[in-house]
Amino acid sequence: MRVAMYTLGCKMNQYETQAMEQLLRQRGHEIVPFTQEADAYVVNSCSVTAVSDQKSRQVLHRIRREHPEAVAALCGCYPQTHAEDVRKLDVDLIAGTGSRAEFPQLLEQAVEEKRRMEAIDRAFERRTFEVLPAGGLGQRTRAMLKVEDGCVNFCSYCIIPYARGPVRSLQLETAAEQAANLMKDGYREIVLTGIEISSWGWDLKNGQTLIDLVEAVSAAAPGVRLRLGSLEPRTVTETFCRRAAALPALCPQFHLSLQSGCDETLRRMNRKYDTARFAHSVNLLNQYFDRPAITTDLICGFPEETEEEFAKTLAFIEKCGFAQMHIFPYSIRPGTPAEKLHQLPKKVKEDRARQVSSVAAAMRRSYLEGCVGQVYPVLFEQPRDGKFSGHAPNYMEVLVEGEGLHNVVRRVRITGTGGEALLGELLEDAE
Repeated sequence: MRVAMYTLGCKMNQYETQAMEQLLRQRGHEIVPFTQEADAYVVNSCSVTAVSDQKSRQVLHRIRREHPEAVAALCGCYPQTHAEDVRKLDVDLIAGTGSRAEFPQLLEQAVEEKRRMEAIDRAFERRTFEVLPAGGLGQRTRAMLKVEDGCVNFCSYCIIPYARGPVRSLQLETAAEQAANLMKDGYREIVLTGIEISSWGWDLKNGQTLIDLVEAVSAAAPGVRLRLGSLEPRTVTETFCRRAAALPALCPQFHLSLQSGCDETLRRMNRKYDTARFAHSVNLLNQYFDRPAITTDLICGFPEETEEEFAKTLAFIEKCGFAQMHIFPYSIRPGTPAEKLHQLPKKVKEDRARQVSSVAAAMRRSYLEGCVGQVYPVLFEQPRDGKFSGHAPNYMEVLVEGEGLHNVVRRVRITGTGGEALLGELLEDAE
C-alpha cells in the first residue's frame, strides 16, 4: 500500500505523523510524497483555530478532486473535537488523537474493505501515555522525542485540552531508553516535545519533575544536544536553572509562552502567571545562561483588550528582549469561553500585530548582532543558497561556505548577519 501523509499544526502533530509513518513502514507499506499517486491519503489535522479546521477541509476536497479512487483519511484534533462536523465530510476513515499505534491497521482495513470507518474515543478518559517510535524526518539531524501528552490549563481561548485530554507522561526510564536509541541511530540533537511538557511528571505522582527527565535523557545520550519544547514560566525556578545549566549539552534556547504582557489580559485568558512571574523566569535564565535565546508567542487583539492594555504589552516585551517572537492576531476558536467575550475588529487586531512585529524585528536584529564575534558549535543540516546551513545551540541559523557538512558539528566564528541568519567561517578544529 502506498500512503501519502499531510500534516497541519504543531510539532506534536509532526512527531505523531513521523511515528505513524514508521509504523506503516514496519508493516511493509510505502510512504510517498503527498503530490504523488497513492492508495491512501492521510490528513493529520490541527484544530487550534477555525481557520485550521478550514485548511483540513480544503486538503480533503483536493484529495477527492485529484484522487477520487483513493482512500481519504482524517485524524487528529479536528475530528476529536468536532466529530459531528467531520462526519458530514466525504472521508473514508475518521480517527481522533488517541490510539495512533492502531491507525495503520485501521487504514489497511479502510483500503481493503472499501467501507467508512471511525475511531474516536473520549479524550478526558485517557489515563496512560501511548508510547510511539521516536525519530526524525528523512535526512534530518534533529529528532523529536514526545515525553508528554494532554493539558489541564484550560486557557479561555484554547480547545486543546478537549482534543488531547488530561496530562499523561512518558516514564522517565522509557524516555532515557528512547534517547539512547536515537543517539545510536546517529541523531545529533533531541527535542523534548509534548502538548505541555512543563506538566511532565504531574500524573506520575512520584515527585519527579521536568528537570529530572532532562537530566536522565542527557545522561542516556551523552554528547547529543538536548533542546526543550515550549515551557510555562512556572517551570523556570532557581533550582531548575541551576540543574539545567550544569548540563553541557542542553541548548540555551528557551521558549516561554507569554500570550500577553498585560496582567488584566492574562486573567481573561486564564493564564496561570502574571507578568512579574514571567519576568522573574526571564531574569533567571539570563542569570544562569550566557546570552540565552528566549523566544515566545503573543496573541494580539484578544477580546476586550484596550489600548492601555496593549501599550502595557508593548512595553513588557521590550523589557524582556526576546530573540524571536511568534505573533498571532487573535482568532476565534468556537466552543471556548473567549468566544463569548466582546470581540475586537479585525483591523484593530491586525494593526496591533503589525506594531508588535516591528518591535519583535528590532529585538531579533539586536540579538543576532550580539552574536557577531562569538564562536559556536554549529550542527549542519543542508545546503541553502550556495552555502551550508546549520543551527547554533541558541537555534540561530548559521550559513557558511562549505560542502559535505550534513549532520556534522563544527566550530564557527560568526562574522556578520544576513537577513534572519548569521554568517560565519569554519574554524580548522572540529567540535
